[in-house]
Amino acid sequence: MIFKNAVSWFEIPAEDISRAQKFYEAIFDIEMIPMEMPGFEMRMFPIENPMENVGGAICKSGDFYKPSAESGPVVYLNANPDVQITLDKIEAAGGKIVVPKTEISPEYGFMAVFIDSEGNRVALHSVPVGMGGE
Repeated sequence: MIFKNAVSWFEIPAEDISRAQKFYEAIFDIEMIPMEMPGFEMRMFPIENPMENVGGAICKSGDFYKPSAESGPVVYLNANPDVQITLDKIEAAGGKIVVPKTEISPEYGFMAVFIDSEGNRVALHSVPVGMGGE
C-alpha cells in the first residue's frame, strides 16, 4: 500500500479549549470551527475540502486527552510558506519555542517544534522553495 497522505486526521489535547483556540487562531491567523457533543469539545482547523484534505482539531474530553511536552506522538502542522512566520507568533500567543527553524534537507524543507498554550509538544513544517514553500 502507498498512502496519498500519511496522516488522515489529528487531535491535539486541550485542558482549556478557549485558550487553545485563541492560541492557534493567533499563530495561524485562522478561525477555528467549533463542534461540541456531550462531554466532548472540539475546535477544527479550517481546510479547503474535508473529504480530500487532511484535517485535525484541538480537543477536550475529560481524561481521554492529556497534554504532553515530552511524550506521545508529534504532529507536524503546515507552516507554508515559511516556518519562521509562524514561529514569530508563538511566544506572544502564550507558547514556547523548543526547536528553532531547522533545515531538514534541501529536498524536505524546514521544521521547528514548540510547546503550545496547553503544554503540548507540536511541530511545524514548510516545504522547500519551488515546491510551494518559502
